[in-house]
This record gives sequence, structure tokens and C-alpha cells, in this order.
Amino acid sequence: MSKSILITGGAASGKSRWAATSYSHYDYVLYLRTGEAVDPDTLHRIEYSNNQNGVEWDIVDKVYEEPAAQIGDHKFVIFDRLSDYASIVINRMCPDISKMDDDLMKSIERRIISDVEQMRERIRELNGSMIIITIETGFSVPPADPANIALRKILGSVNQRIANSSDEVYFSASGIQFKIK
Repeated sequence: MSKSILITGGAASGKSRWAATSYSHYDYVLYLRTGEAVDPDTLHRIEYSNNQNGVEWDIVDKVYEEPAAQIGDHKFVIFDRLSDYASIVINRMCPDISKMDDDLMKSIERRIISDVEQMRERIRELNGSMIIITIETGFSVPPADPANIALRKILGSVNQRIANSSDEVYFSASGIQFKIK
């Protein structure tokens, strides 16, 4: 039975560590990192776990579009991070933030959700499991600049939709994860 899991929380709250630990005994896991390269601590943790458990993971970083195309036949996927991916899609679809309006915002939300659903569909076909990592938008100071205002609105909406359609949802705070769904 396939499973879709979302973990949300503040920056540096232990989300990536928890995701990597959750799949540490599985072989042929795909770690998809959007935006910049996998941070050295997470990379070290994955390599150590692989050596200890005799498993091998594939790591793909700098995923900027069509993340489902990267999955191939991997039954276990960690998508790190939905929040960075949302920022990438916003910049691609609206390079001039002054042109952002409600219709474009909704279109961007649909694109992000569609990309997540394509990944989930592939995982269902493989009868696998996927962990989606995101940043919780509700705990920070409201942003003042237009780009971060748009990101917060879009990501807040996307997070809610993805959480509602996930099989399980976890919240991470200070390195402790709480199952909330």
C-alpha cells in the first residue's frame, strides 16, 4: 500500500533528519533536493546510514522542474523541500513580482500541486512511500517585501492542500516530531 507523508516545521527543526532516519533501512531510496545542493550534514547522515545499513541511496539535487521525472523506479522518495520548490516555480512563472495577481497566484498553486500529485501518482504505481518536507509558514514574522508575501500566501495554501491529501502529517519542533494526522 503506497503512502504519502508530509512533514512541516520551522527551519532547522529536524525535518530532513527525521525523513532520512525514517527510510534509513530501505535500499534504493531517492533523495530529491530542490534548489541548492544537499547540505553537508544531511549528506553525511545519509552516507553514514547507507554504510551502517548496507543500503544505497540516489541523491539528486538542484531539482528545478518536473520532479516526478526523476523518480524512475524508486519506491521510496524524500522530496526536500516543497517550500524551495514553490519559490522556484514562482520565479519561473512570475519573474517580475510586480506583475503577480490573484489569477497568477492560483495558477502557480495549481502548478505546484500538480507536480506533487504527479510524484504521488508515480509512487502509487510503484506501491511505494514518499516523504514531502516543507517549511511551516505560520510561525514567522509577516514579510514586508512583495516576493516573500507572495511566497507565504502560495506556500500556505499549497501546504494546506498537500497536508489534507496526505496519508500522514508530522510537525517538527526542536528536533521532536509530532504526528498530527
